[in-house]
Amino acid sequence: MKLSLVVTGLIVLLVSATCQAITLKLDPQIDLLVLDGRKISGSLLKGADSLELERGQHQFLFRVEQLRDAHKDASLRYQSVPMIVTFNAQVKTIAIRLPALENRRERHHFDRTLNFQLVDERGVEIDCKRDRLPLSTESDMEKAMILYNRNGQAASVPHFATVSDAAAISPAEAEFVWVEETQSPSLKRWFHRFDQATRQQFLSLVKLLRTS
Repeated sequence: MKLSLVVTGLIVLLVSATCQAITLKLDPQIDLLVLDGRKISGSLLKGADSLELERGQHQFLFRVEQLRDAHKDASLRYQSVPMIVTFNAQVKTIAIRLPALENRRERHHFDRTLNFQLVDERGVEIDCKRDRLPLSTESDMEKAMILYNRNGQAASVPHFATVSDAAAISPAEAEFVWVEETQSPSLKRWFHRFDQATRQQFLSLVKLLRTS
């Protein structure tokens, strides 16, 4: 009976999370660096084409990287300046739409004007604030974003400046190791589609299953 209740709760949780979440579509050219004040690990996004977020306010720090045939022609290797976008939306899907970046002129214009678009599932542009991360000697992107949000810049979110270094790697994330060790790529992609709060709830249910 206990096992049946846990399984039922797991199904309800997953259905609810899917209905309430925003799906962030990940363009292969976009390197997502910091999300809502926290650094994004490479293992979290490896092989994923989307990420699930809670509806509401979010802030991305990202850059665009084009490395095609870079070993043949250095001019084809491009890495944009770190760009910040802040928005508050209740849509189903969000994607960062990039302009043409085929030559140096287009890339320079992109770095200068930040002429990307944030669009929903219908291709409608979403209102957002955008900025570039000021150049500094700060190599830790997470700390740089905390300072940025504290200073009241164009795309600042003061709430995200309260994320502490200790919170950057929460105790819950240590529990995610079992997902990284699994041999099933589909399980990894499925698990990482959900935001951290949903994953923690899922892990709590797994613990109940193990002890039942």
